[in-house]
Amino acid sequence: MGRHLPVLLAAVGAVGAVLAACAGSAWWWPAAGPLLALTCVGVRDLVQRRDSLLRAYPLTGRLPWVPRRGAAEPAGAVREFLVPSLGPVEPPEETPVVRVGGPDCRLPYDMALLNVSAMSFGALSPRAVHALNRGAALGGFAQDTGEGGLTEHHLRGGGDLVWEIGTGYFGCRTDDGAFDAREFADKAALPEVRCVSLKLSQGAAPGGGALLPGGKVSASVARERGVPVGEPVVSPPGHREFATPRELVLFLARLRELAGGKPTGFKLCVGSRREFLAVCRAMVAEGVAPDFVVVDGSEGGSGAAPPYAGEVGLPLTEGLITVHNALVGVGLRDRVRIGASGRVATGTDVVRRLAQGADFTNAARAMMRAVGCVEAGRCAAGSCPVGVATQDPLRMRALDVADKARRVHRYQRETVRDAVRVMAAMGVREPAGLTPAHLVRRTDRGTLRSYSELYEWLEPGALLSGPPQSWAADWKAADPDGFS
Repeated sequence: MGRHLPVLLAAVGAVGAVLAACAGSAWWWPAAGPLLALTCVGVRDLVQRRDSLLRAYPLTGRLPWVPRRGAAEPAGAVREFLVPSLGPVEPPEETPVVRVGGPDCRLPYDMALLNVSAMSFGALSPRAVHALNRGAALGGFAQDTGEGGLTEHHLRGGGDLVWEIGTGYFGCRTDDGAFDAREFADKAALPEVRCVSLKLSQGAAPGGGALLPGGKVSASVARERGVPVGEPVVSPPGHREFATPRELVLFLARLRELAGGKPTGFKLCVGSRREFLAVCRAMVAEGVAPDFVVVDGSEGGSGAAPPYAGEVGLPLTEGLITVHNALVGVGLRDRVRIGASGRVATGTDVVRRLAQGADFTNAARAMMRAVGCVEAGRCAAGSCPVGVATQDPLRMRALDVADKARRVHRYQRETVRDAVRVMAAMGVREPAGLTPAHLVRRTDRGTLRSYSELYEWLEPGALLSGPPQSWAADWKAADPDGFS
């Protein structure tokens, strides 16, 4: 209440002045009623904790000046649907989780079906990061830190963390921007860090490094990232620690060892199938595999995304199926889990991605909505009106951490419950029971085809024993010692 005291005193003073005027002249009474009512509404807006917009902008936040996009989706013809069963089953009593950790992993982790996708401190406010982490702790799911570093705000809520390492190596970098193995090992040993993810690329910045505008590089952000205050932070387009698929998989093995055997993987937006096959060839040649691969789609968004984002890289569906097939084809799918990151908001979205080949999903936009985002489109400018994507202390005060943490928890819980109910209606008790045949697409007005028919699905080890003609050229050209 202390931080509201000046405004409350001003409101009380205004009310007192009106009442004094009314006492002196009866002509003031017609205006007094509406003014008193507006004052009461404004005070209520200021002290309530559920609506960040009204908390930041009492009274004016009720005007249609901020486009609350995403509240409703336009209706349209259903082009894709999940297949229910005439023999539905009861949902399992316990919510399913996915064990992440291959044979080289000493500390496997049970991943929830839906988790917080990569969003960095700096892009998000400290309160938003804290609320997401507290929500993860309440619900027993994981928060990806984003490439901006493992910060105090990620550690305050007690939630499980997937520490993402990008090309800037923020949080584990030397003075000249290289990877600092000692600092990495020290932070990776923290009990809150359950997995380590090496970011190769993302849909929001395909083929290039992420951008944090200078206006959002506060003293706190600069300290966490090891960069100058107020200057734009542009991550390098590629990693300095490796230059070939073989060096990549060996670096992943090194990270896993430095992290004490915790699950280690990488994230990418798929472009060339040949390049991903080159990484698979390197895995086979070195006898080393990541514990997981997170697939992002070209649909991935960001408040600072370049104008061509969404037009470079494979959409999530095609990228996910490519990665699944490649790992099956080299006989590694049983030891490498796949995460789907992007355009996941509902329980049916979760089930759809599992049917396409994923083991778990991550959500960013939906989690931001849960923490209060109204999609005002001011992320890059740092002037988010609800305190989610800003470093402005005055704007941040709109976001109540405790309330938003509960909302994040509730959203994740209900979404996963819906996913489990949908699977039960399809006759499936566990995610592993979902297949491409459970997902059907309308290809034209009179034709329905399942994903098992629409796409080619490789048999285990098919690329090693003799690839089908449709994969043969890419498999032959895939070079474990070169990305090109």
